[in-house]
Amino acid sequence: MNYEVNFFEKLNRAISQNQSLLVVGLDPNPEMMPSCYDTQGQKTNIEGLWNWLQLIIDQTANLVCAYKPTFGFYKALGVPGMELLQRTLTAIPPHLPIILDAKHGDLNTSSIFAQTVFEEWQVDAVTLTPYSGQDHIAPFLIYPGKAVFVLCSTSNPAAVALQHYPTPESPFYLQVVKEAKTWGTPEELALEVGTTSPDILARIRAVAPERIILVRSIWAEGGGNLKQILAAGLNASGDGLLVPIPQDMLSSEEPAAVIEPLREQINQVRHEILREGSTCDLWMPDICLLEKHPHQDLILQLYDLDCILFGEFVQASGATFPYYIDLRKVISNPQLFHQMISAYADILKDLNFDRIAGIPYGSLPTATGLSLRMNHPMIFPRKEVKAHGTRRLIEGNFEPGETVVVVDDILISGKSVMEGAQKIKSAGLNVHDIVVFIDHGQGVKDKLRANGYQPHAVLTISEITETLYQAGRINQEQYQALTQAEEAIA
Repeated sequence: MNYEVNFFEKLNRAISQNQSLLVVGLDPNPEMMPSCYDTQGQKTNIEGLWNWLQLIIDQTANLVCAYKPTFGFYKALGVPGMELLQRTLTAIPPHLPIILDAKHGDLNTSSIFAQTVFEEWQVDAVTLTPYSGQDHIAPFLIYPGKAVFVLCSTSNPAAVALQHYPTPESPFYLQVVKEAKTWGTPEELALEVGTTSPDILARIRAVAPERIILVRSIWAEGGGNLKQILAAGLNASGDGLLVPIPQDMLSSEEPAAVIEPLREQINQVRHEILREGSTCDLWMPDICLLEKHPHQDLILQLYDLDCILFGEFVQASGATFPYYIDLRKVISNPQLFHQMISAYADILKDLNFDRIAGIPYGSLPTATGLSLRMNHPMIFPRKEVKAHGTRRLIEGNFEPGETVVVVDDILISGKSVMEGAQKIKSAGLNVHDIVVFIDHGQGVKDKLRANGYQPHAVLTISEITETLYQAGRINQEQYQALTQAEEAIA
């Protein structure tokens, strides 16, 4: 299966990994370049600009969620500037998304420009002006996994006459938002908003609660209203808003030293806002381990949200375990659910299949999320066959001979997932791979292999136990008890 990470997923992974909403502008602005890089005594020194941009990338790769080169600055430097753009794009770590700030608005060149930025330059998203309407935006939306940011408001005082026409109560910028929403899905089309007004941002968020908003110009008044801006622009999950780093911070000799406190300030404000008014708290990490598990934050969130409990629990099989895992709570926490889906998708992207099947009832939300994320159709075997209606054993459309990947939540004995897989196979479908979120061990994977299935798991109980102990979530006595229990079960 050919699967590429789309912009939306790439961005959310970066937000989660770096715990940051910050976007850094990679702008070779000679007027902002620190004098220490002007080694030739001329502000248009390309090598000086390159060294400066390279420093910014090196110092911010673990502090930001995206990079935003402004196309106009590179273009203004002529051929050397375009060569500098290529060097800059190549220097950006591939796991971090690139938003090319082009403000492209020419309908006649939209198709060739879209091909250039997405196929040749391999950027993840581009900013566009909306005045030509959907005809201008459409050529950019035909590239799977890419995204566009439509400019709907600017902070320029002279633009008020246009943006607030015909009346402040029904301004043109809100009409742009309403119209742009019909041009592409939330994963394809986002919004760019330049403003110092929390009220404007709040009105846009109210019209487009599902869209990512890239803000700019919020530091024009010194950033004193940061909390109001965040409160107005964040979505219900505490994200959906991309915040620019002030340009003067990028002119510092040590950008990371001033950017990191800004990131922490924004995260603190996000946390306060969600604590004050949200029905779904934003989880923030509180530790930093030298040897970090790839899914450390995911494990800690499961524990902190009481999805992992410790005690004496009788399982459905009748066995008693010193822990209990309840993943049904995850669907009520969008931040955690999104990370879980991403973890599953990391495994599924390397597998070959035509359809995704979830085992009722626990993994049906997961299968649905993966179907939407990976654009693969979903089916599921019924837990019990109805005595009325179609009496179908498998729900959903499919063709005999197709290959189905089965997803489940927890692998304990393997009985339920193999029963589900057998129902699927009885309908003439093929099942090779079974993907679960947590593997309890006990040699169940070997049992699945013996029955002709290839098992995959995001996490094991051993990994969870080790991470919780290193993070101080469980004490040494609990750790030893769990370890001994795992050995006894094995």
